[in-house]
Amino acid sequence: MTRFSTLFSTLIVSAGLALAGANASAQTHDHSHQHDAMPAASQDDSNALADGEVKKVDKEAGKLTVQHGPLVNLNMAGMTMAFKVQDPAMLDQVKAGDKIRLRVERINGTFTVTKLQAAN
Repeated sequence: MTRFSTLFSTLIVSAGLALAGANASAQTHDHSHQHDAMPAASQDDSNALADGEVKKVDKEAGKLTVQHGPLVNLNMAGMTMAFKVQDPAMLDQVKAGDKIRLRVERINGTFTVTKLQAAN
């Protein structure tokens, strides 16, 4: 009976280790994909401008809707969204359809366009 008990315990421990190893491998694999979508910001990227296209200018709300590429400094993938502008005069510089380069920063919890220029 003791020999059976030892064999059974060994099998249980081995199965547990195999499952733990498979789970750790799966977690490591999934974790690596999180970094593939957006590279980490480096000091060289800290002042980088993103490419974008103006979709809407809302002077009343003080917002600019932009379809933008990756915002590296914010670790944000490209998408279309509305941003507050730091300087309302920025809204007079662009119209829907314009290709632009912009810098967006989080200011007091709000994504805000801090730099805006026409794309070349």
